Amino acid sequence: MAKGDPSYITRQGAIRMQEELLDLRTKKRPKIVTEVADAAAQGDRSENAEYIYGKKKLREIDRRIHYLTKRLELATVVDPSDRPAGDRARAFFGATVDVEDEDGKTATYQIVGEDEIDLARGRISYRSPLGRALLKRQAGDTVVFRKPSGEMELTVVEVRWS
Repeated sequence: MAKGDPSYITRQGAIRMQEELLDLRTKKRPKIVTEVADAAAQGDRSENAEYIYGKKKLREIDRRIHYLTKRLELATVVDPSDRPAGDRARAFFGATVDVEDEDGKTATYQIVGEDEIDLARGRISYRSPLGRALLKRQAGDTVVFRKPSGEMELTVVEVRWS
């Protein structure tokens, strides 16, 4: 993502990131701080594995807190339900799209922001090649999608806004 480009996120994605941030700040970080303090009280820190591991874990948590805070500050929350009724037939950011390939296999994708990507759940970025190919398409449209193994033709079966 180039500097200055908007960073879109769905309302559900923003909520998930805020919940993770809250969990890190109120539960995980305080627990690790306590463990590090207990380990430090045991004496020589240079050979204290619990202390060294705890400090490392604390840095990882702080890094994640910083990352989530920055991403949420820069993100533009887009609520798919705000889409005008006339646009609901087309796939835009936040839409769930059912597709069928040349072999008759079906798949479902939700077009989301980069921070929400979860391929196991069918969440793809609007900036990914497949996400870009599906944008502005509607039921019945056919798109050609380039994969590393070659081109694939997909037919949009349905566009949903849930």
